[in-house]
Amino acid sequence: MEATMSTKGQITIPKKVRAELGLHSGSRVSFLVVGNRAEMTPVTTPITALKEILPKPKKRLSLSKIEDAIAEGAISDRA
Repeated sequence: MEATMSTKGQITIPKKVRAELGLHSGSRVSFLVVGNRAEMTPVTTPITALKEILPKPKKRLSLSKIEDAIAEGAISDRA
């Protein structure tokens, strides 16, 4: 696939590529130059953007209870 750069340095990403990468208006991408080519990668959603997806917990857990749950999970994963 090819695209043509405008005088402002803009390129339209082909529809097939946008669909494959899940890109839409407002999506952010990063570029990495590798030798004589550029790799474009979608920038993942920051965790703060996800805070409204899950409902607020009914009760808050203390840090020690959270750490205990993590430790329990780590132990059961080893078995």
